[in-house]
Amino acid sequence: MRRRFITLDVFTRRRFAGNPLGMVFESEGLDTDAMQTIAREIGHPETVFVLPPQDPGHKAAMRIFTPASELPFAGHPTVGAAVGLARASGGGRQGLVIEEKVGPVSCVAQMHDSDSGYAEFKLPQLPERVGDLPDAATMAAALSLTAADIDATAYPPSRWSAGVAFSMVPVRSLEAAARAKPDPALFDKVFAFGGHAMVYVICAETANAAHQVHARMFAPSRGIAEDPATGSAVAAFAGLYTTSKRLADGTHNLIIEQGYEMGRPSEMRLSLKVGGGVLREALIGGDAVVVSEGVIEA
Repeated sequence: MRRRFITLDVFTRRRFAGNPLGMVFESEGLDTDAMQTIAREIGHPETVFVLPPQDPGHKAAMRIFTPASELPFAGHPTVGAAVGLARASGGGRQGLVIEEKVGPVSCVAQMHDSDSGYAEFKLPQLPERVGDLPDAATMAAALSLTAADIDATAYPPSRWSAGVAFSMVPVRSLEAAARAKPDPALFDKVFAFGGHAMVYVICAETANAAHQVHARMFAPSRGIAEDPATGSAVAAFAGLYTTSKRLADGTHNLIIEQGYEMGRPSEMRLSLKVGGGVLREALIGGDAVVVSEGVIEA
């Protein structure tokens, strides 16, 4: 059967930057193995498969696959899919709900033109701290760094999840972030959680002075050697940032940069709404642009 697909670059307005996404429409009849095979064939960090929603008031349901496994939730697929769905249904500004395995995700998409737009979504699940990490020397070795590169004064190294768990490892400088590289003998042993090791390296020093956080993400067991932009990690980081910075009540906005070491710069916008010293709501937004489209036989 011939099924329509597009690819997009997400968290950027420029093609061949940001994080690539595959998006397959009319995915009815595809089972899990078929979706996994197509995602592996497309080869992007994630591919989404669009399905009819269970709730007729929602825009669509979708399943998200890396080249190696399925995810219950992910940020760049949500932003990219929201733009892709808005584009397919007339453009303009649209509010839409996408059903993901984590639950319904409320989005707003605004097309810039016929092939690009901006989308923002509300976290369907607020982040929570789900574990501790080992000492600095152990973490550093698993990332091919030294203990002195780890900066526990900026953020406490810890594991957080807003649907997908990430080990948050703060480093002291852009130079240290650039040197980070998973050690194949240690990485999974040190960071594995729930069957996978997913590490978000974060740094307060940024390549762009207008940004607040620099990041890299490694998840080799998910089929992602390195990710140019990771919205689900930003969702998890929202919890660490709020508690570490002891944010005052109100709305706080920041931009997280990622993908610079890969030559695919990405910008993710995070909006935090704090009340009573507690994170009450978080939104993640970014741009997306269509790169290619066609049909796939599946």
